[in-house]
Amino acid sequence: MTRAKACAGVVVVLCAIATLATSGIGYAQVVAGQVVDNNGAPQYRVDPFWPKPLPNKWSMQQIVGIFVDHMDHVWFLNRGRSALPIELAAEAGVVAGGPAAALCCVRGPELIEMDQQGNVVNAWGGPGYHPKWPTQLQTVVVDTKGFVWVSGEANEDSILKFTREGKLVWDFDHRPPPEAAKMPENNQETRYILNKGRFQLDEVANELYIINQKRVQIYDASTGAYKRGWGGHGMPLSEIENGPISGYKWNGGPPPEEKNFVPTLHFVEISKDRRVYIGERGQNRIQVFTTEGKWLQDIYVSPNSPAQRGGCGGLDAGIKAPPVQIVGTFTQSICGTTYKMIISKDPQQKYLFVADAHNDVVWTIERQSGKTLGYFGGSGRLAGQMTFPNAIGIDTFANIYVGEVDFGKRIQRFAPVRAGAR
Repeated sequence: MTRAKACAGVVVVLCAIATLATSGIGYAQVVAGQVVDNNGAPQYRVDPFWPKPLPNKWSMQQIVGIFVDHMDHVWFLNRGRSALPIELAAEAGVVAGGPAAALCCVRGPELIEMDQQGNVVNAWGGPGYHPKWPTQLQTVVVDTKGFVWVSGEANEDSILKFTREGKLVWDFDHRPPPEAAKMPENNQETRYILNKGRFQLDEVANELYIINQKRVQIYDASTGAYKRGWGGHGMPLSEIENGPISGYKWNGGPPPEEKNFVPTLHFVEISKDRRVYIGERGQNRIQVFTTEGKWLQDIYVSPNSPAQRGGCGGLDAGIKAPPVQIVGTFTQSICGTTYKMIISKDPQQKYLFVADAHNDVVWTIERQSGKTLGYFGGSGRLAGQMTFPNAIGIDTFANIYVGEVDFGKRIQRFAPVRAGAR
C-alpha cells in the first residue's frame, strides 16, 4: 500500500468517526459521563437513601409541587389535608388532651426546603400560618432573589409571594366574586381567575403565566396587571370555545385532534430559548409556543394511553368496581399522561422529563424534535417505582426529584447513571 493510500484511508476513518460523533450530539448526556441507552435516553437510578426522615415526627403527605432553586435546594409542598387518621396516631393523642398515642406522626409545615443531603433546612406554612394560606396547595416556585411563590387550586386561593423565611410580601389576588363559581365557563374574562393553582414565573420578563380552563394568561409579576393571553394553537381569547370539549371512546388509539386546549391543563414551563410548554392532560399533549403566543409544535406523550378527555376516554362508565373515596372526593380512574414536566439544565436543555401518573413513569423526550426516547420508573411502592407521580424537579447535577400524591405520599431522587458505575 502506498503512503498516499494509507493517509487517504486514515482520513476516511476519521471522517466516519466524526460523522458518528456528530450524529450523536442530539443524544448527549445531561451531565458528562452519564450512560445513554440505544435509543438516546439518559439513564437514571433511584437513590434509596434520599431524603432523610422528616424531623419532629412530621409525616410525609401528598407531594403536590417541587422546585429546585439556584442553590440546588429542593422545595416541596407537603399537603397536610391528605393525611389519614392512621398516619396521625401521635397527633390524635395530643389533640385529645393526652400524651402522644404512638411514636409517629403529626402534620408538620406544608412547605419544606431540603439541602442536597436530604436534610430539612427550612420549613413553614400550613393552615393557620397565614389567613390567606392556600387551602388546596398546588405549585411552588423559588426565584433567584430568594422569594418563594406558593399557589392553590381553590377559587379562594391565589398566588402568594413570601420571603425565604416565610413573610408574606405580595398577594396576586384576582380572586373571583362568590357568584362566579356558579357561572358558565368564560375564557374571555381576565379581571378574576377561577383556579390560579397552576402557574409559572418568568423572571426574564417579570411575568406570571397562569393556565386554567382552555387558556394561558400572562400578568405582570409586580403589579398583577393583565398583559396578554391565548388559547390552543395560539388562538385569541375571543375564539376559545366556552363549552365542554367533546369526549371520545377509547379503542386503543389517541383521542381525536382538537384545536382548543383540552382540559385539564397541568403545567406551564419556559425554556432558556424562550419557548413556552403547556401540558394538556386531557389530550396526552404538550403544546409549544413563543412567549407572544405563536404556536410552534405539538408533542404527544404516550398518545395511545386513555386521555382525561371525556372521562378517561369513556372508560369510567365501564368500571365495575365501586369508586374509591379519598378525603371527601371520589376518583374512578387515573388517566392522561402529561401531569408535570421539567426541562433539563444542561446548556442546550436537550431533554424534557414528563411525570405520567397514568403509567407511573417519567418519560424522556428530546426537546427540539419532540421524540420520545424512553422512560424510567413503573407502578409500585418499592424504591424506584411510583404511585401517582404528580410533581417533578431537577438540579444542576442532573438529579431528578419525583413527588407522589394519592397514596404514594413520598419524594424520590433519581440520580444519573455514570459510565463504569455498578
